[in-house]
Amino acid sequence: MANASSGFFTPPSKRGRTTHLPVRLSGSAFCVSKRILCCSSLHNHPSPSPPSQYRPPRIVPSGCKLIGSGSAVPSLLISNDDLAKIVDTNDEWIASRTGIRNRRVVSGKDSLVGLAVEAATKALEMAEVLPQDVDLVLMCTSTPDDLFGAAPHIQKALGCTKNPLAYDITAACSGFVLGLVSAACHIRGGGFKNVLVIGADSLSRFVDWTDRGSCILFGDAAAAVVVQACDIDDDGLFSFDVHSDGDGRRHLNASIKDSQTNGALSSNGSVLGDFPPKQASYSCIQMNGKEVFRFAVKSVPQSIESALQKAGLPASSIDWLLLHQANQRIIDSVATRLQFPPERVISNLANYGNTSAASIPLALDEAVRSGKVKPGHTIAASGFGAGLTWGSAIIRWR
Repeated sequence: MANASSGFFTPPSKRGRTTHLPVRLSGSAFCVSKRILCCSSLHNHPSPSPPSQYRPPRIVPSGCKLIGSGSAVPSLLISNDDLAKIVDTNDEWIASRTGIRNRRVVSGKDSLVGLAVEAATKALEMAEVLPQDVDLVLMCTSTPDDLFGAAPHIQKALGCTKNPLAYDITAACSGFVLGLVSAACHIRGGGFKNVLVIGADSLSRFVDWTDRGSCILFGDAAAAVVVQACDIDDDGLFSFDVHSDGDGRRHLNASIKDSQTNGALSSNGSVLGDFPPKQASYSCIQMNGKEVFRFAVKSVPQSIESALQKAGLPASSIDWLLLHQANQRIIDSVATRLQFPPERVISNLANYGNTSAASIPLALDEAVRSGKVKPGHTIAASGFGAGLTWGSAIIRWR
């Protein structure tokens, strides 16, 4: 596990304290901290020793890069023809409007944690990193098996014996990009070496399967990458551009709702009117498809262009465009606006549908394992969705 004092915090001395000032590194979108010692002025404290006796640790700028990927999907496959048996739709209607033909759905013995562990194991194997060498597990999900988070469960199941930090990031379809941002910050500013970023969601549990406008879109999956510290000259996470707009929540949400009855107390057992509160659950996904489409085709190209500008790279230097797999029409529209040819756009939407936080790493893993994405290739990736949130990353594979 990373030592918190090795790259970010300086242990305070008995007679002084440590403060931090941001220092921007040339060519990097991140800041590191420069240690400056300030003498204490508390009454009755002895005079501080000469500054020469203080030896703050040397700051070594660190880069980070993606070195492994893995993915896992549920065994149950639901085709468009299967959906036509339960809702008024058909394969041609769905495929022409979304590009989706199949999706996977968690059922039986499947669990989101189980899928995440399988994906993470494959990513670690590709990266040749042992579970005991993982410093941090980031579980990007909005549908955890446990309300208090899934990351610690994954950390235990993987056998990370050093008890590394593990926590969830809730940002739905933008979650994986924000996971990359978090991994980079922990590595560059916190001295972490190996960070496991997992994108996993099981939105099928929050879909109204009688609503043909939404049930046709979503599937379940998990995928992971290993982000590792490296020399700054070998840095592979070039830049990020991230945003959110809470006003857009009305177009895409799954809000909490009260149950009709309180299972713990009858009405005459209530102490004070609305107390105890009723047991709560979440509503099905509510989405205004037209507004989400307008948002995506406008905001995503702008975000990618901004990320490219921050990285100091022209669009012509990008080998692959990898967008959140929400709708093929959105993917095509964004690619057209950015003037990316279809053969340089990664898409596996037809086979899996919208898998939320899993969609970008799932498509990346398939492209890597098929040989499409090769070491040294540069990728412009962008996630967008609930919140509303959106963000882009310019990355190099290995």
